Amino acid sequence: MSTNTDVSLSSYDEDQGSKFIRKAKEAPFVPIGMAGFAAIVVYGLYKLKNRGNTKMSIHLIHMRVAAQGFVVGAMTL
Repeated sequence: MSTNTDVSLSSYDEDQGSKFIRKAKEAPFVPIGMAGFAAIVVYGLYKLKNRGNTKMSIHLIHMRVAAQGFVVGAMTL
C-alpha cells in the first residue's frame, strides 16, 4: 500500500485577504450586501440622536429590518 504524501495544501497557504478576494469573485453580491449592511447600521447610529418622538426599540427594529432586507436582496440578485 502506498500513500500519497504530496497533498496540495494551497487552500491552507492563502491568507485572509486573498481568500476574501477569491470568495468575492465567486459570489460578488455577498461583499455588496456586507457593505450595505454596514452602511445602514452606520446611518442608523447617526440618526439615532435625531429620531424625534420615535421610541428607541422601534427605531432599532426599523434599522434591523432595513439592514437585513438589503443583505437578502443583494444575495438573491
